[in-house]
Amino acid sequence: MKQKIMFDLDDTLIYCNKYFQFILEQFADEMTTWYSPAGITRATISSKQTEVDIARVQVSGFKSEHFPQSFIDTYRHFQNLTGRAGSPIEEDKLWKLGNSVYELEVEPYPMMEETLDSLASGGHELHLYTGGDILIQHKKIQNMKLERYFQDRIYVKQHKNTDALEQILSEGGFDRGNTWMIGNSVRTDVLPALQCGINAVYLKQEAEWTYNVIPIDAKPSGALLTLTELPQVPPAIQEYLNGIFE
Repeated sequence: MKQKIMFDLDDTLIYCNKYFQFILEQFADEMTTWYSPAGITRATISSKQTEVDIARVQVSGFKSEHFPQSFIDTYRHFQNLTGRAGSPIEEDKLWKLGNSVYELEVEPYPMMEETLDSLASGGHELHLYTGGDILIQHKKIQNMKLERYFQDRIYVKQHKNTDALEQILSEGGFDRGNTWMIGNSVRTDVLPALQCGINAVYLKQEAEWTYNVIPIDAKPSGALLTLTELPQVPPAIQEYLNGIFE
């Protein structure tokens, strides 16, 4: 039975979180230099930035300006807390630092092409569903030449949640019993898939963004598989299908 298989992009097919962590380390270095004399620790700074960033995403989705703005908001929080004088030059430096994450070279996960080739050659229909800024996400897709696998079956949403997935499935007339969502985020990939009645593969990553880490509290109507490496996806799906149709 041929399947419709929907992939997440960031930290499923290509690396993402590690680049944000790279920039966050630089942010923490700068902020610690400015605010450690007032007794503010690096851990406190990092915790506040995470809190601010997640709060913005929960309200208005994956906007590219959220990340640099979280730097500014965190900077101003500790400025007000400590009484240290603010500086437009320092804020501009933080804004540029935050935005620089979007200029870093994208890198595929190991065996990305082989995994997609395997599924496509098996007759499955591949879809790409990602959250974020449309221009930034399409730039990544073009750099990785992913249109050859997904063609016009690419969906970029600012809010990546159950409502967004339901809209895609309904408008596309998907047969939900033969549709899969593959992704690293419990919040934006796995739970929406289960709530929409499709199969899910949780591609668990070692270092995950705090926003993505929540309990899986929905009961699957089909498959719920947990894997740790992208090349495990084709054989895992085939093994599940063999178990059904034997």
